Amino acid sequence: MTRVLVVEDDPQLVRALVINLQARHFGVDPAPDGATALRLAAARQPDVVLLDLGLPDMDGVDVIKALRGWGRVPILVLSARQASDEKVAALDAGADDYVTKPFSMDELLARLRAAVRRTEDTPLVPETTLVETEHFRVDLLAKKVVRQGRDVRLTPTEWHLLEILVTSPGRLITQKQLLQEVWGISQSNKTNYLRVYMAQLRRKLETDPSHPRHLITEPGMGYRFEG
Repeated sequence: MTRVLVVEDDPQLVRALVINLQARHFGVDPAPDGATALRLAAARQPDVVLLDLGLPDMDGVDVIKALRGWGRVPILVLSARQASDEKVAALDAGADDYVTKPFSMDELLARLRAAVRRTEDTPLVPETTLVETEHFRVDLLAKKVVRQGRDVRLTPTEWHLLEILVTSPGRLITQKQLLQEVWGISQSNKTNYLRVYMAQLRRKLETDPSHPRHLITEPGMGYRFEG
């Protein structure tokens, strides 16, 4: 049974989540605050975490950082905070997705199922050297990309960006994370760099660069690779 840790201090919302999750055969552990959440996470080893940012004892971003200190459990943020910088802070801390309140229960459950599927798929570990899509193949060991039987010439910067994205399939990588990883911390606000290089990658790899299938933009937040 898939176990869900629900970190939320609104009793009515917790009750609705518990009823809907249990009806779909999820195991549910509710936690009303951050301290309880961290204790339950260590004890119960959940498969996915639903986390409100506005907790009574600590900020949800700190909970994300603590959870990331010991594992890669998928974390879906549930929050009334709608500002882009709030979302980016949660994603930079390690959250995998962000759902703004009020939300559709069907949408939330669909995102939760997607997060669980990604963890159930064979994870990409260092021994995995090949990432294949319908349109191109990335050989991580040889640092080579093949599209329609032909080698694709990438610059070192293009390769670095692509490598980061394809080794975290389905996960949103924020602009800040990509900029710091590829260009260094001093360039973490140069989002125009990303736009230019992502456009170049799409021209080289996507069948229709203006409607990308694999290198997806999440406006104002970052990029995601879909295999």
